[in-house]
Amino acid sequence: MRIPTWEEIRQICDQRFSPEVYQKMQAASAAIAGLGGLGSNIAVMLARTGIGKLKLIDFDRVDLSNLNRQVYDIRHLGRKKTEALAERLREINPYLDLEVCDCKVSAENARGILADYPYICEAFDDPEAKAMLAEQVLLGLPQAYLIAGSGMAGWGDTDRIHTRRAGKRFFICGDEETDIEDGTGLMAPRVAVCAGHQANKVVQLILQER
Repeated sequence: MRIPTWEEIRQICDQRFSPEVYQKMQAASAAIAGLGGLGSNIAVMLARTGIGKLKLIDFDRVDLSNLNRQVYDIRHLGRKKTEALAERLREINPYLDLEVCDCKVSAENARGILADYPYICEAFDDPEAKAMLAEQVLLGLPQAYLIAGSGMAGWGDTDRIHTRRAGKRFFICGDEETDIEDGTGLMAPRVAVCAGHQANKVVQLILQER
């Protein structure tokens, strides 16, 4: 199989988006904290949209329960999510600049891990981890935007999933209500819709906000 050249990919993206848009996307970078249903889908969407650099952050491995909503497949079972997702993204764009961090984000290391990234997507499952990351980014990284996910469980109306500006540099995507503890579980359609909101907000910020 012949791998397309960077120039061939650039020309296609120029035709699809316009050269100005593609240049802005190529110059941009974003970090994704958590590579599950939200994070893995966000990464694929941003890669397809032409972003120049992504940082992938997670400490977990792919297991069978992930396959109902995350971008991994059978060949990735047992592998680190950072490694598996990097492989998946390079199949989409072999010239994407990737930085991987196989680690657990904490209050002690969050600012150091995320310091160089102006757009940060929060894609954790744990509410305490979500709150911790929001505090570290919003208080400690004054140049960064945080795009968080909240509420995408079950199979309810996707029109309830929205993007809300919660602060000057803080956006929340989701219905902000549904939770897996309600017994509805997580399913691919609503998770992907929420991930799409987060990825789209990153694109919008890159092209409009700054």
